Amino acid sequence: MNVPEIDDEFDERVAAGLAFVCRRLSGQYQIDEFGFDPELTEQVFQPVLRQLYHRWFRTEVIDVKNLPGEGGALVVGNHSGTVALDAVMLSVACHDEHPAHRHLRLLGADFVFRMPFVSELARKSGATLACNPDVERLLLAEELVGVFPEGFKGVGKRFVDRYKLQRFGRGGFVSAALRTGKPIVPVAIVGAEEIYPLLGNIKPLARLIGAPYFPVTPTFPWLGPLGLIPLPSKWLIRFGEPIDTTPYADAADDPAVVFNLADQVRETIQTMLHETLELRPDPFAP
Repeated sequence: MNVPEIDDEFDERVAAGLAFVCRRLSGQYQIDEFGFDPELTEQVFQPVLRQLYHRWFRTEVIDVKNLPGEGGALVVGNHSGTVALDAVMLSVACHDEHPAHRHLRLLGADFVFRMPFVSELARKSGATLACNPDVERLLLAEELVGVFPEGFKGVGKRFVDRYKLQRFGRGGFVSAALRTGKPIVPVAIVGAEEIYPLLGNIKPLARLIGAPYFPVTPTFPWLGPLGLIPLPSKWLIRFGEPIDTTPYADAADDPAVVFNLADQVRETIQTMLHETLELRPDPFAP
């Protein structure tokens, strides 16, 4: 590349950046009814997350073809890591690795939306409260919806229990899929368990700050702010074959059917985790 070409590329980037700032200042951008801001997500959030995804975690994706290129679907994954980076890394995988570059609309717990600043970031990036009415509206709008049924039980489990799925709750995600007739795509995420190995939980401090747990890891709180840097584990994200829910469309209110299907999804993800772990013998491989 010669010097004029470099100058032209730089000028184009500056012009694009100025145009972006002008649109933001003038309010000439779109958000949906949930507060999702696609432009801010693609231009600001994802470029930052992409550095973690590629350079720090060296993420590889397996069978992304199982993710639907269009239409609504419920993407169900295992949850871990003390800090829920697995959710945002999964959203990068759905957008960057699939030819359709789909946005994943993540579901978050009440705690996320009670946190100042974090709540606003979550809304802007496409997340919404984990409740069935919102899930069904998103699915009927043909969106990809990401859910982690283990909740805080998964993300806050001890390192000795890594890659062992916790209970999936009442299976509300299944009933939402059944009512809308949308498929369920199981996902196994390997790598998040090692970023902040949870050794303990200081419960009095957790209650004091209103958090589900106060983590103790090999680096936090001992190293202060440096302890917040995640360890550079090697990540593998594997998409399983979609599970068709249309045969159970009339059983959305049947607890037995909902529980059995939720258990099927859980067993599928657990099996996928075991198989994917065999592909990554070293947690910190290049």
